[in-house]
Amino acid sequence: MKKTLLFLFLFITHIVTAQETFTRKDSLHGGLRFERTCFDVLHYGLNITVKPDEKYISGSNFIIFKVVENTKKIQLDLFENMKVDSIFIGTVGVENDVIFEGEYIKLNYTREYNAVFIDFPEELKKGSTEFLEFYYSGKPLEANNAPWDGGFVWKKDKNGKDWIGVAVQGTGASLWYPCKDSQSDEPENGASVKVAVPNGLMNVSNGRFIGSEKLKNDFTRWDWEVKNPINNYTITLNIGDYVHIHDNHKGLDLDYYVLSYNEEKARKHFEEVKPMMDCFQSKFGDYPFKEDGYKLVETPYLGMEHQSAVAYGNKFLKGYLGNDLSRTGIGLTFDYITIHESGHEWFGNSITSKDIADMWIHEGFTQYTEIVFVECQLGYEKAMQYAKGLQKNVFNSSPIIGNYGVNNEGSGDMYPKGALLLNTLRHVINDDTKWWKLILDYSTTFRHKIIDTETVIAFFNKESGMDLTTVFNQYLRQTSIPKLEYKIENKRLFYKWTTDETNFFMPIDIKINGKSKRIYPVNSWVKSNFKVKPTDKIEVSDNFFVKKSFENN
Repeated sequence: MKKTLLFLFLFITHIVTAQETFTRKDSLHGGLRFERTCFDVLHYGLNITVKPDEKYISGSNFIIFKVVENTKKIQLDLFENMKVDSIFIGTVGVENDVIFEGEYIKLNYTREYNAVFIDFPEELKKGSTEFLEFYYSGKPLEANNAPWDGGFVWKKDKNGKDWIGVAVQGTGASLWYPCKDSQSDEPENGASVKVAVPNGLMNVSNGRFIGSEKLKNDFTRWDWEVKNPINNYTITLNIGDYVHIHDNHKGLDLDYYVLSYNEEKARKHFEEVKPMMDCFQSKFGDYPFKEDGYKLVETPYLGMEHQSAVAYGNKFLKGYLGNDLSRTGIGLTFDYITIHESGHEWFGNSITSKDIADMWIHEGFTQYTEIVFVECQLGYEKAMQYAKGLQKNVFNSSPIIGNYGVNNEGSGDMYPKGALLLNTLRHVINDDTKWWKLILDYSTTFRHKIIDTETVIAFFNKESGMDLTTVFNQYLRQTSIPKLEYKIENKRLFYKWTTDETNFFMPIDIKINGKSKRIYPVNSWVKSNFKVKPTDKIEVSDNFFVKKSFENN
């Protein structure tokens, strides 16, 4: 029991029980002031050295950006415990798709908490393309319990070799490299990640492997390149004694990097990726990052949706470290981390929320991919059984949308409650052909785009032909879920919704003596047009995530 409670506690992150207060530091991280919106990042080019014995990194980030509004100052971000060594601006040009550099000018800057405000000697003009070389160094924040808190993980494998990873979702990518640390801006021309590590170790990062180079100081640099837009928190490094397993499935490259002694186990275990890809591509469209390939990388922490380099630390077990989050037994039929974190390639990496307050767009949709995978593998009834099991993980302690502009996520209920909202909407729409088309169109319409909750609601309303706004609002912006109250009076069934949202409307399915009926409750009592007896058996469908209250007269 303690073990089960522990993993559920770790999974359902920071349930908020008190009113939160926010500071200038929070708004500098989460806000979109002019110094952030006046430029658009086009490319990140990381080139760093990692020294495991010292838990120390140093190097630079080559940042290409386009000026959106005339400005003499921009904000980048780097955690205040990290040292800014120097920042330069240079002239840049492009000829035959090759970037060339000109003169470098050292820049002045000021720091406020984790924000770095960079001053330019002359005003940058709207429409111009600029580049910075930002040199930095230091001992980055170390995670106590990754991935639930952000930072580096410095461990040893069972052979005593260094095994290093980093996970920064929510905490901020700027804890280990300088960037515009906001989900509102992705480098649309991708990124390059070059990491030098001690000889005998390998670094695996996002995208395609470009090559390695032995350096003079007993280090080897490993070069990776990402072609697609990528959000800051999924840029990563993984350092260890890795072996490379390559596979291909229907034209998609599948690459696995695991510790050398786990190769045989991994080859068998990761066969699950192929039916997963078949399922997800049939429901959500083509894998969004085919140019960059798909990778699973064994990590010294449980997992994270690092784009095209998914962090895998589930110890080659079914379920969630051998447990079933749904407590139905169905969760033990698949590897939770493989399925969930890979689902993020569509929802979170391809479709990204503008503000982390809307992280349900990542986590709710991605937990729903688990339900979808169960349906692909085991059928509809098992999928609904799995979904019902997830209801036990919802605490309804606070809304699942956080506070905007202050780098604040909502309740950890965003995982199961977000998924159950989507499963409820499927049954509200009550037309699977329309539903699966809607989900596919959602995934493809917003492929490689940054969106917000209002965009999601507007799309679902338009494509379903229904006004689902109050439904979304009740599940996302309120703490409680809808409560269906019903009673029998004078041989008639009466029913209504009790909700925080006014004018709440959502149809729901019931059974009377095994016969299905759809009813249309509102926030006041509705008298049915059919007769019932007090002895009739009335059942409310479990496919709608609601509370139920029968008033027995």
